[in-house]
Amino acid sequence: MRRTPNTGAKSAQGWFSVGTGRRYQSALAGLLCLGLCGKAAALAGNGGGSQLGISANPGAVNPKTGTGQLADWLGLKKDSGIFVGGLWVGNSNYVISGGNNPHAWSWNSLFIAGVELDAEKLVGWKGGSFGIDFLQFDGQRTNDYAGSAQGYDGLPGPEPLERSELYQLYWRQELFDGKFIFRIGKMAASSDFNNVLRPVATQDESLAIPAVSGLGYTPIFKNPTLIGVLGGYYNSTCGVVATFAPTKAFYLRYGFYDGNLADGVQTGMMGPQFNGYYLNILEAGAAWELFDKLPGSFGMGVWHQTGTLHGPGVTENGAMGGYLFGSQRLWLQHPGKDNSGVTGFFQFGANNSVTKPFNQYFGVGLTEFGLVPLRPKDSAGVGMAWSWLNDREFHRPSELMFQSYYQAHILGGTYLQPEISYIPTPALGANLGGTWAATMTVTVLF
Repeated sequence: MRRTPNTGAKSAQGWFSVGTGRRYQSALAGLLCLGLCGKAAALAGNGGGSQLGISANPGAVNPKTGTGQLADWLGLKKDSGIFVGGLWVGNSNYVISGGNNPHAWSWNSLFIAGVELDAEKLVGWKGGSFGIDFLQFDGQRTNDYAGSAQGYDGLPGPEPLERSELYQLYWRQELFDGKFIFRIGKMAASSDFNNVLRPVATQDESLAIPAVSGLGYTPIFKNPTLIGVLGGYYNSTCGVVATFAPTKAFYLRYGFYDGNLADGVQTGMMGPQFNGYYLNILEAGAAWELFDKLPGSFGMGVWHQTGTLHGPGVTENGAMGGYLFGSQRLWLQHPGKDNSGVTGFFQFGANNSVTKPFNQYFGVGLTEFGLVPLRPKDSAGVGMAWSWLNDREFHRPSELMFQSYYQAHILGGTYLQPEISYIPTPALGANLGGTWAATMTVTVLF
């Protein structure tokens, strides 16, 4: 390995940064969330607040934070126009064998709290809403310990690994009966673009696919060929995104963003910096139901990054790439009754960059929902992530990774998820053997 992606990030202390080095904040947030679980269970005794199959990191792919349970605790009615929610995700990781630090432990903690105001209900502004999210992350170099360039744990990202930031601040507007939607502000672009985890909406709720997978590795949240380009968790970016959706089965989406992430700037901790680094991205997608019972979706996109980009011993003037993703319900256990069954997904991406760490990527996986007897809200899955690497940065041509998980619904909005990862060709190190690693994740949505 010639460069470790987690190092060398540009310092970014700006007016969007609240401060760093506050490990105790996430610890207290976690304890608070766990303490509230009992109350969540009491208030959600009828199953409210829980979901069938959630993302292992909802903060990376869900536009809205949490379930809104926090608003209920604050005494706000559901039709008040004020959504208040949050989440806490904490995990513990252990390198069983191999990697750069065999038998190493690591811990990571993520807390996000958000508010969304419905302008139509509050002031009569039709189709408008305002959202704001705060993020606190405290973690360790989990993926470096395992020698994983792609990242078998999707919680830690670039340094600094202790950060407090204004994660999202945006205005969202629907026009023409929801057929045209735009958002402007500071946003996690990965929730809008190349989001293979996005639930598939259908007219029949019993057929809806929840979060397509609960895999915890980084590529499920962001295609590796877009790492260091597309803003998202936890480096949100300022920009505007517009969506044209003439029907529920088709959409066309365009985004224009501050592109300084491609220059190594930690945009999550900064305000807008429109200084010649820009990202343009265009995506089209469609959804369907096979045999009137098996829903699926497909998306494809292209992107172009401007500005002078730097890599190990090389520079380039901009870069571009494209991607594909899709999911399909393969089998229903109880057609017309519930959505238990099996779903598959795939991902693909490629770029022409000589400075970014990943040039091509392919991923695939399977997920089962509600198939374990007496555990209707549990899910489990397996996945494979395979990235072809920039030979200026890595000694290996590619990194292959496999992961399996079981997501157990505990109570209310609380989930417990053990994961096992195997990386036969870890790239963050010279001549590393295969790495086995274990992860235990607790997710609390409120």
